[in-house]
Amino acid sequence: MSQLSRRGLMTGTVGAGLAAGATGALAAPDRVIARTLTRIAFGSCARSDKPQPIWDAVLAAEPNLFIFLGDNVYLDTRDPEVMRRKYAELAAQPGFRRLRESVPILATWDDHDYGENDAGAEYPMKEESRRQFLDFFGEPADSPRWTRDGIYTSLVFGPVGCRVQILLPDLRWNRTRLVPLELGGQDYDAWVEARAEAGQSTPGPYMRNPELTATQLGETQWRWLEEQLAAPAEVRLLASSLQVVADFAGWEGWINFAHDHQRLIAAIRDRRANGLVCLSGDTHYGEVSRLDVNTPYPLWDITSSGLTETWPVTPPNALRVGEVYREPNFGLLTLGWDGEAPTLLAQICGVDGAVHLEQPIRIADLTV
Repeated sequence: MSQLSRRGLMTGTVGAGLAAGATGALAAPDRVIARTLTRIAFGSCARSDKPQPIWDAVLAAEPNLFIFLGDNVYLDTRDPEVMRRKYAELAAQPGFRRLRESVPILATWDDHDYGENDAGAEYPMKEESRRQFLDFFGEPADSPRWTRDGIYTSLVFGPVGCRVQILLPDLRWNRTRLVPLELGGQDYDAWVEARAEAGQSTPGPYMRNPELTATQLGETQWRWLEEQLAAPAEVRLLASSLQVVADFAGWEGWINFAHDHQRLIAAIRDRRANGLVCLSGDTHYGEVSRLDVNTPYPLWDITSSGLTETWPVTPPNALRVGEVYREPNFGLLTLGWDGEAPTLLAQICGVDGAVHLEQPIRIADLTV
């Protein structure tokens, strides 16, 4: 086990036992870790009461870091005892035990480990959910994640020339209520069934919220994120629990909040945040999306979901590159630092470790 693992992974997190980064500047990350990253695995949507064979393939890929993108457990409760039991189930999974013993872990949450399906700011047990989440992932007692309006955080790995900035926003704590899809009084399930029988795509039950005040992040987190995007880094990973780039699918996603979506693109441009790639979960299928209209550079989103969960149909996404993969999967990023400019290979891998989706990305092309 590496020194980082010995110091910071007894509780399964890169934060424990590590020195904080520079303080005083708004753009300073919460943690600075000297280790250079070359292989980053990530995934989402793992039910603790199901077998989790995916961890064998994750460990065989030998990642330097694993990022949980949310729905790491399915709490779906307001009962603290149920929360504790679900986390205990995950801790008892043999593959997960091996992972946390040998690989640094970062995590954010989505709705099911936040507490309830599609929940936002209105969820009344979010302080208890935060306490159990941060306890489980071993967040240091002095971490600002305990006291912010959400569990958002940032880290920078590696020396100058190999810096990877990882941003984990919180899309639940301050999120405005969702807007239901208008179906003229028709039952959603019946509507989906009719569309499926007609061979049509099946969007989810929500529509875009055009209100300028509607938000996923809240203003305090937005100011934090905009400042973080100004920090120096060669590669930036926006590790979002929800899809960032995918066009309207009717389910939860950045696109449902028009102002947030545009503000993110503007922040990347205004802060000259070169080298940004999005990672996302939630969908119960893997896919790659690309947006290159009215963006400062092509914006890629690599979606990996789920570690145990699958989805039977393919929602619409006009920005999809290639096909979807609808079996349990994890994502893998391979970073190359030896050339004149860093390279990134994004892959979606199955339970057997086989690569099912692959997208090379030239970091030099991601420049404002």
